[in-house]
Amino acid sequence: MRGRRVLMESFVSHGVRHIFGNPGTTETPLLDSLPAFPQLEYIMALHEGVAVSAASFYAQASGRVTVANLHVAPGLGNGIGSLYGALKANSPLVVTAGQQDTRMRLNNPLLGHDLVAMAAPVTKWSVQIERADEIAPIMRRAFKVATDAPQGPVFVSLPIDVLEQETAVDASTPDSLWRSTRPDPAGIEAMLALLLKSHNPAIIAGDDVARSGGEQALVALAETIGATVWLEGLRHHASFPTNHPSYRQSLPGDARQVRKVLGDTDLVVLVGGPFFEDIWFAPDSHIPQGAPVLQIEASAERLALNNRLDAGIVGDITISLGALTDTLHAKASADFRQAAQNRNAALAELQAKEKEAYRARVEKSWNREPSSMPRVTAELRRGLPDDVVIVDESITASLDLARAFDYRGFGDYFSGRGGGIGQGLAGAIGVKVAMPDRPVVAISGDGSAMYAIQALWTAAHHKLAIVFVVLANREYRILKHNVDVWRQNFEAGTQHPYQNMDITGPALDFVHLAAGMGVEAVRVEKADDIAGAVAKAAAAQRPYLVEIAIEGKR
Repeated sequence: MRGRRVLMESFVSHGVRHIFGNPGTTETPLLDSLPAFPQLEYIMALHEGVAVSAASFYAQASGRVTVANLHVAPGLGNGIGSLYGALKANSPLVVTAGQQDTRMRLNNPLLGHDLVAMAAPVTKWSVQIERADEIAPIMRRAFKVATDAPQGPVFVSLPIDVLEQETAVDASTPDSLWRSTRPDPAGIEAMLALLLKSHNPAIIAGDDVARSGGEQALVALAETIGATVWLEGLRHHASFPTNHPSYRQSLPGDARQVRKVLGDTDLVVLVGGPFFEDIWFAPDSHIPQGAPVLQIEASAERLALNNRLDAGIVGDITISLGALTDTLHAKASADFRQAAQNRNAALAELQAKEKEAYRARVEKSWNREPSSMPRVTAELRRGLPDDVVIVDESITASLDLARAFDYRGFGDYFSGRGGGIGQGLAGAIGVKVAMPDRPVVAISGDGSAMYAIQALWTAAHHKLAIVFVVLANREYRILKHNVDVWRQNFEAGTQHPYQNMDITGPALDFVHLAAGMGVEAVRVEKADDIAGAVAKAAAAQRPYLVEIAIEGKR
């Protein structure tokens, strides 16, 4: 049989249902094979970055490894930024790109380059298939590496002539792997001893908590020890219910500010994340001085990588959290339990005060024009269904969005990792394909939206009922805030206007942009009209864009 058939059968045998791609000439063997494999749906994108981000978010939302198919060197280059985001998000992807005929490789053919070297820095493994006999074993290994903890993308280069070679090596069935491990009891005991000495513990939760289904196990631990719970600053999921009294917020972007918000915390538990991905340099540790640090990870690779630990265990996140909580229930003294209850009560009181303070903030900004971010997010919550899935790239509106919406756990919230913009609109494509029965709303800033505006065409082409909300302040607001921080941190001594951070002259018109790609759209100027506009968009059951005029940096 030909190599291309082995490739397609490898996809099918490993449970692939969708291929997200942007086609090119070297992808002809794959594209021409699709009619023989109706169980594979090709989700077509107009840019490789959109294809990779959509595939990444699909993998996150479905929990299933998937395939992104790119086109030779420039196409892979177009997808590198999104591939970086997938790596930082730990998305299990097999990313392929067609390669020119290997018989021309010494002649520097058109579009040819060293694809393996290009992809290697942003993948777990990068390889080129050199002969058809390698297709089956390399694809088997690619799916295995992509799903090994911590998960992440792999890259496979597919020369067009190799896919047309004959081979007798059939596609392999997937490996039957049971990767969940139980934590070492000695490690649990060591953590127990430190926890029982703490008077003000804090938990910092990463995305692996949500990916492992460990949200309720984390709730149980937090309530047992009376801990505050913080989320990573940039995160893909909501790993803890945001309406729970223990929930605080996302951590800031430098060590000094992290220490400040942790305050008098006397013990920190890190669970399921890279910890810490800073934006700015600040001296010293993220952890308050003298506070022991505990860490629970699914793989040894992350354990103690960036932080010295007083106790660290490798084990399935949910199982490990449950084991620690069970041991605490069995061995904690009555005094410890009472102190934990007192802390929980104090956190409930703090939550009530913060909600009241936020309500006052919303009321204060209620009638501003253009609409304030608190008002806009409140109106979005009022107009959207209760089971909505939020794909968030609102950036400077994210904190208000988290106040307005209750994220209960996995599936309610998705966002990009790595800091690169343009993931939101594209990511919503993957989320909707993975979760077709839930309403999906992508909320993006206007600057971010322009990085992946082609995603609107993909939504229209595949009839994906996504509501795209574009918050249009006609500026890169986050950059203006960062300029302020830079000026302070480095004592720059400049106070002149922000340079090249306004998206005006001409102003972007998302209604016409959307119409040009087959998506109905409306622009909303008044806050009173927001809820009705998004309610109408969600009820339409087709791709729909709502552009909302929103205030700029104040």
